[in-house]
Amino acid sequence: MTEDSSRPSLEKQQADARPPAPVPAVAEADVRASDADRDRVADILREALAEGRLDPEEHGERVDAVYAAKTMGELEPLIRDLPAGRDATAPPHGPGQDGEEGRRAHGPAFATFAASHTAGHGVHGWGPKENLVAIFSGTGRKGRWRVPRKINAFALFGGIEIDLTEALFEHPHVQINATAIFGGIEIRVPENVTLQQKGAGIFGGFDVQVTDSPDPGAPTVLVEGAAIFGGVEARPKRGRIIQNLRDRLRKEL
Repeated sequence: MTEDSSRPSLEKQQADARPPAPVPAVAEADVRASDADRDRVADILREALAEGRLDPEEHGERVDAVYAAKTMGELEPLIRDLPAGRDATAPPHGPGQDGEEGRRAHGPAFATFAASHTAGHGVHGWGPKENLVAIFSGTGRKGRWRVPRKINAFALFGGIEIDLTEALFEHPHVQINATAIFGGIEIRVPENVTLQQKGAGIFGGFDVQVTDSPDPGAPTVLVEGAAIFGGVEARPKRGRIIQNLRDRLRKEL
């Protein structure tokens, strides 16, 4: 075999031995947003609405955009002009942080903030959740169903009914975020469930009948949010006892 004939084979072996080209890293803004990320941004917007930083129309538009967002980069502009969002999205200043370097730091700062914001709500974990949205319409949940850790209810010129009186409580703490704008949200719970509230009415009513269950093992339902030119109402339904429901289900199973 001549030297010329062996050269292509040698070059091919060398080419095959080269490491593959590195895959370009995904920009932070292009990272896919999770349900928890969207929920945390929605919480920031709800607080801004209660503080008067957003009017109802702006809040409604931004909430729609939150739940339509696919990436962290789409979530970030929705809170950039709010104090909480500004803390998260402002890139650090200093040597090496201007230009492209600063923009690369922008995304991780927002991601870190989204993971830590409203950490008080995360004491019991975010866990499974459910979204109920009524815009010029009505929706709700009732009957026998499994209650998630968190329920987000948003009513804009619409109505939502959340009936927990026959529901199966699998978690000791349930959080309901209720926002009603020119609409109404009605919540019913068994009478021996602990019911707490952390919300506000702005030209509307946020009426939660706070009760403490004598049963130390009963679930706790926390209703929070805001009612703007609308109403949020939560109260126990007399005659519905969660212990009775458990006994009945045990017999049926």
